[in-house]
Amino acid sequence: MKKVSFFILIICFFTIGTIAAAQPAPANYAIALSKFKRLYNAGQPDSIFSMFSSEMKTALPAEQFKATTLQLKSQLGNLTDADFVKYEAPLAYYKATFQKGTFLLNLSVNSQTQFTGLLLKPYQAPATETAKVTSTPTLPTDPSVTESPVTLKTFSGSISGTLAMPKNAADKIPVVLIIAGSGPTDRDGNSPKLGLTCNAYKMIANELGKNGFASLRYDKRLVGQSVSSTKENELRFEDYVDDAVGLINMLNDDQRFSKIIILGHSEGSLVGMMAANGQPVKAFISVAGAGDSADKIMTEQMKSKGALISDGFNRMLDSLKRGKTTDNIDPSLYPYARPSIQKYLMSWFRYNPIREIKKIKIPILIVQGTTDLQVTVADAEKLKKAKSDAVLDIIPGMNHVLKDAPADKEKNTATYNEPELPLKPEFVTALISFLNKQK
Repeated sequence: MKKVSFFILIICFFTIGTIAAAQPAPANYAIALSKFKRLYNAGQPDSIFSMFSSEMKTALPAEQFKATTLQLKSQLGNLTDADFVKYEAPLAYYKATFQKGTFLLNLSVNSQTQFTGLLLKPYQAPATETAKVTSTPTLPTDPSVTESPVTLKTFSGSISGTLAMPKNAADKIPVVLIIAGSGPTDRDGNSPKLGLTCNAYKMIANELGKNGFASLRYDKRLVGQSVSSTKENELRFEDYVDDAVGLINMLNDDQRFSKIIILGHSEGSLVGMMAANGQPVKAFISVAGAGDSADKIMTEQMKSKGALISDGFNRMLDSLKRGKTTDNIDPSLYPYARPSIQKYLMSWFRYNPIREIKKIKIPILIVQGTTDLQVTVADAEKLKKAKSDAVLDIIPGMNHVLKDAPADKEKNTATYNEPELPLKPEFVTALISFLNKQK
């Protein structure tokens, strides 16, 4: 393979403003990156060029950009992944993994989602960046808890997880299966692609272990160490349910455990409801679980993102209801409904949490925070109404990642990237109190 160094600096960089402290990247950066990846992989540099600001176009002629970009693609292959590293306004940094190499992709985007800067260079994480990235998965395990790796073989690959056990366990003990929420979320509750580092599931495992309960948390299919031959456009909601059922059966065969309890967070609540039905599960815990089908929730969420995104999503949704996907959608919709995930959305939208929770004939705890920006107290009340014998616990001041947070959106979302911020104490109390009654 030829050296790629000649092509590393082919894309000029125009940025304005002072570098600020690291923070989450604005939403339009993810939109621009998603479109760049799609167009680059499709061999459409002209379309990428159309996303340049006027200054970029002036400095880098279209033909020059096209020639060098196509040559770059011939040497590196497709862009397979782009993991968010950090954002220091106006620059966002991504670890860009190509078929034949890994590089650091730096980009800058203006308010019109036009590229004002685009630079590819060899990836070598600075010491400060490395410390920040590696600090999340190394949150200390409580001294009273031991952890060991677990692997479940599936038809399409394997699911990788972590089993946490109290050190002083002398007999069979209950085990809690922790099912993650939406997006590319790993076993600890983090999503580097989205810039989410909260360690919520790792913290839950620590609290459970300190109180005499085992737990199993795992990387979702196609996330972290969970590998699968399933491609993104082949993934269906039922696949997540199948993975959870497989783990339930594995835990049921393990003689160390007296009973299995499911804890599903956010989207994982619905996965858990469906996985618990007809399986050897003795209790179910819904944490920040939706009370409506996902299509209704996403429709409401899109309203806050402006008419362009909202109207485009509704048109795509109408097509899905007719069983058809929409290939040509506005780039601003790619984070939510790109063509490769529309069949997954179609499968997810079929299920209503109210119908599913009614099928469960075991003790249920429903937990919801009052400052959750994704799911509301009204959702929890709908679940409670559908299952009148369930325990409903509303936690004042708890947000979607189960931390203490104000209602203010900016301050609330800031806690999504505070990995050492503890779980809301009242949440831990509600969780342990319910579990102690199931022993």
